[in-house]
Amino acid sequence: MTNEYAVTFNHVSKIYKLKQKGKAQKTSHDTFLALNDISFKIKPGEVVGVLGTNGSGKSTLSVILAGISAIDSGEVIINGEQALIAINTGLNNQLTGLENIHLKGALLGLSKKRIQEITDGVISFAELGDFLYQPVKKYSSGMKSRLGFSISIFLNPDIVIIDEALSVGDKGFAEKCLNKMDELKAQGKTIFFISHALPQVRRFCNTGLWIEGGKLRAYGDIQDIADQYAEYVDFLNAMGGKEKKRFLEDIYESRLIKDPHEHLIDRIFLQMRKGAK
Repeated sequence: MTNEYAVTFNHVSKIYKLKQKGKAQKTSHDTFLALNDISFKIKPGEVVGVLGTNGSGKSTLSVILAGISAIDSGEVIINGEQALIAINTGLNNQLTGLENIHLKGALLGLSKKRIQEITDGVISFAELGDFLYQPVKKYSSGMKSRLGFSISIFLNPDIVIIDEALSVGDKGFAEKCLNKMDELKAQGKTIFFISHALPQVRRFCNTGLWIEGGKLRAYGDIQDIADQYAEYVDFLNAMGGKEKKRFLEDIYESRLIKDPHEHLIDRIFLQMRKGAK
């Protein structure tokens, strides 16, 4: 890869329209800022630990990184093939595990020989036994995670995005996955590791990216970012139940906007003022 950066986010925002019942009318349409003006640059081979509490915007970031979801403003530049590893993502519940492997390879336009190579690797790594020939809808969350992780890894992407995929299932398989990820790390793959497991993040990653309330709060050395995030979690946990609920509700309310283009308009005017100087 000759590009200086594997991933570039320039002032990226993502909004979702919400339907809420109101007192004065049947429904009101608010717009929710899932991501708000996110900017960062990741070099090839960086292993990025993405931290944030539930609802912070981590999963939205992951689907944008994977090219599954479009952005509403800003710019995303991806140099390389990406694969998202998340529970249920990319799996057809009606098909068997084996059929899912073949389907994924066919959708990517791979040759029959390459699909068979991937299939052999997935079967060996996932250790699903006879469940490989059962519909995925019969799988436990841990088994889905095994299959999804194995398929994505053996597709050999340049950029790997792992969204809580190791949070389910047995510890032995999670350790096996981490060892496999160490191999990818040694190969110079770019990896985004989204997880609440701070010990795993500290061990595996070299860069930290903390998202909270849809905003990028901190970015840098993983140990420093993990320390800041841990301090914030301790701060939240020290609150009383009602106080914590009110605090989190305030954060949520701050991400609601009545005009879905309000934040975009503000930025345009800001750019115009800068240009006039």
